[in-house]
Amino acid sequence: MHEICNLLKIDFPIIQGGMGNISNAQLTAAVSEAGGLGTIGCGTMPPEQVEEIIIATKKQTDKPFALNIAINVTPHTETLITLAIKHQIPAVSLSAGNPAPYISLLQEHQIKVIAIVATVKHAQKAEAAGADMLVAEGFEAAGINSNLELTTFTLIPQITQHVQIPVIAAGGIGDGKGLAAAFMLGASGVQLGTRLIATKEAPFHDAYKQSLLKATGEDAIVVGRSVGQTRRIIKNNYAKKLHMLEKGEMTQEQYWEYTSEQQHVVGAIKGDQENGFMNGGQVAGLINDIPSVKELFNRIFQGAVQQIEDTSNLLERSIKAR
Repeated sequence: MHEICNLLKIDFPIIQGGMGNISNAQLTAAVSEAGGLGTIGCGTMPPEQVEEIIIATKKQTDKPFALNIAINVTPHTETLITLAIKHQIPAVSLSAGNPAPYISLLQEHQIKVIAIVATVKHAQKAEAAGADMLVAEGFEAAGINSNLELTTFTLIPQITQHVQIPVIAAGGIGDGKGLAAAFMLGASGVQLGTRLIATKEAPFHDAYKQSLLKATGEDAIVVGRSVGQTRRIIKNNYAKKLHMLEKGEMTQEQYWEYTSEQQHVVGAIKGDQENGFMNGGQVAGLINDIPSVKELFNRIFQGAVQQIEDTSNLLERSIKAR
């Protein structure tokens, strides 16, 4: 835990997941102000738009925040790397592609590199390439996921056994018990995505937040298996439409069109559940209120401390009873 906080200069070992084209300065700054590492997800936004969000974020916080670049999703990877260097972004997370070509350049400019991985093999490759830390993302997570469908509970201990750099757990985490469990699995911190949608500072449509409040874990469904590109979203009329299209002869190109960042914005920002989707992880089943980010982080950390203490006491009593 302390290693992550020291490396990233944050108070809590909690980072925000990249949210693609619905990323914004308000939530990013709120996460950083609350002691975590806020993140601007570049998605498919043009660099000019990303730069506007960076500048707006800096106006709202002087705390560290990160830039998430999805290498094979954006057509602007090199330009976004240059942008991170220009604005002296403290950390960059690299996902959806090979991070190796960009790590040394970023580190030459004192930028910490976080590699997003979903297998032991990719974790080892990222470590060998020089990544400072890893985010290991289980299949419970929102948005685009690995087709291998490894869960957080099994993925984290496998990866921590095979790498030496810090590992941050992602997927299905949204409360103190989740943070405590991540520590027990060998992680040094956690990444949150879905849980941060339902916060006071998150400037998303109320329909999105209300969908999360009403959802169970079963409402975080997977689409895209038929075309080999899985994505976890919240069940709504648009999601049902996608399922029906998958039963037909939908091509991969059509699927990408139906699940583009444009439809993401339509669902999450405009609240149009007939024509857009809302990313959501299985942790949706644990969301029942809309706190501030600061309140949420304090609750998560205090809950983790209590859970670890309770578990320690239980184990101690069990040993004495043998």
